[in-house]
Amino acid sequence: MKHPAYPSGMFHPPRRLRLSAACAVLMLGGHAQAAGTPPASIKLNQVGYLPAAQKLAVVPAPAQARFAVVDAASGKPVFEGSLGGAATWDASKERVRVADFSSLRTPGSYRLRVAGLPDSAPFSIQSGVYRALDIAAIRNYTLNRSGIALTPAVAGPYARPLAHPDTQVLVHASAASKARPAGTVISSPKGWYDAGDYNKYIVNSGISTYTLLAAYEHFPEWFGKLALNLPESGNGLPDILNEALWNLDWMLSMQDPNDGGVYHKLTNKAFDGMVMPEKATAPRYVVQKTTTATLDFAAVMAAASRVLAPFDSQQPGRSARYLAAAESAWRWAEANPNVLYQQPADIQTGAYGDKSAEDEFAWAAAELLISTGKPAYRARAFAHAGSAATGTEPGWADVGMLGWISLAQHAARLPAGVDAAPARKQLLAVGDRLVERWRASPYRVTMGSKDFVWGSSSVILNQAMMLVAAYRVEPRPDYLNAAQSALDYVLGRNGPGISFVTGFGARSPMHPHHRPSEADGVAAPVPGMLVGGPNPGQQDAKDCPVPYPSRLPALSWIDHMCSYASNEIAINWNAPLVYVAAAMESLQR
Repeated sequence: MKHPAYPSGMFHPPRRLRLSAACAVLMLGGHAQAAGTPPASIKLNQVGYLPAAQKLAVVPAPAQARFAVVDAASGKPVFEGSLGGAATWDASKERVRVADFSSLRTPGSYRLRVAGLPDSAPFSIQSGVYRALDIAAIRNYTLNRSGIALTPAVAGPYARPLAHPDTQVLVHASAASKARPAGTVISSPKGWYDAGDYNKYIVNSGISTYTLLAAYEHFPEWFGKLALNLPESGNGLPDILNEALWNLDWMLSMQDPNDGGVYHKLTNKAFDGMVMPEKATAPRYVVQKTTTATLDFAAVMAAASRVLAPFDSQQPGRSARYLAAAESAWRWAEANPNVLYQQPADIQTGAYGDKSAEDEFAWAAAELLISTGKPAYRARAFAHAGSAATGTEPGWADVGMLGWISLAQHAARLPAGVDAAPARKQLLAVGDRLVERWRASPYRVTMGSKDFVWGSSSVILNQAMMLVAAYRVEPRPDYLNAAQSALDYVLGRNGPGISFVTGFGARSPMHPHHRPSEADGVAAPVPGMLVGGPNPGQQDAKDCPVPYPSRLPALSWIDHMCSYASNEIAINWNAPLVYVAAAMESLQR
């Protein structure tokens, strides 16, 4: 099925069995699996591969030693090979073998075949295989815009009326100041709905917006040609930047012009029910200024000032305005270095709290050093890069690594005598740690059992973003191969054998925890959304009528709208999907 609002072939509602409250089994591809039992099937990237990419699949270990790749239409073998040795993946307790068909480069549609098993889901080998995926992943932001009526010409079946104009937002008591006492009405329009809810959060917008800006900054040729059918398309700005601007405009309105501090979030007092956004009409508030929100804002505005500078003729003074806002925010943070978020008693929505603002200081300083050239930011910019860091991926609560990426990208822009070597060294160290994990993994993924947390799908994609950053410093093939494996994971080479991106692959989520997808009356969810993925924490178990199939880390996932712990969507999860898909298309030629 195609829809005129979407590029050709992008919109295709998945064909899937719906889960019912009586389910005690996980249904995958029509095969019932007892709860807690890994499905005996071939797992691979259900979208496909670029011709030059590494191409891996995992196969249950009792299978025959040989495998074949067959033409999806005729069933004729086009490639044969031997499976690797058997090993058990601790995260799922599956004993598996790896099929490597990387040398198959001929474009076409295929399946992987092993005697005694059902053929794999179909997949493609072709140039531009991730184009539709990347378009859908970015358009997910468009379809989650606040403060706009989405027309059928832009949104197709997901059209909806104007909701949350946010021109009459109240200052909450926690955010009150002399210039803006509690109850003051301000205007804070635009922005993106954060996740399955209708609120807007600066902290999560920080890493999300930066990742989109970095994607364009690193791969401008790819995004310069990627038409997204946005309301603003054709205005002379690359569409990914048009989309980022919708959120940047909102972020700018969250800064108090009287002192430079930035409100932590714009929210209802409680989460809305499962209704369309125009039905959610509770009063909205800006809540508490915090150091972390203010520094995330400063970092993003500093980055935006340089990324958008070449397009200043479209809106003269925009980049200078962003940079001035960033420096004003920095001054507030320096004067208020430890104002961490404390949830007010009458606010029940997402907290995005933190224990320290040191990583935010480092990231903001790095972006400001690059964009202003002022040596005053140097010490803070390199504080994180000089630490004994052991992590493997950034996240909204740990943004220091984003500074490394920018410093390495812009070494030539740094002031005289400032060397980006510490940042490059850290990127390579992270890349090496991830490659070591990838090589040792029976599933050939960079995730360990401890990485299966809330939003685990984004954990592996943020790891992939770090691998790409390492590859761009030093182009070792294994950095790129491990990053490809991360994309393979979210597109089907995972424990449940599901593409975790709605609308892509033979089997993908039908019931994400996403209010519009549940309430809009359209059978298929909004396409291009990355769901959270397996999460053994199962924080929503008491709220779900459908039991989790397993407590094993890699299998703890259910396709039900009740599952905010494993099946929600979020803007910070989609952002690395956008980045990694573009990176694979740009670097694997």
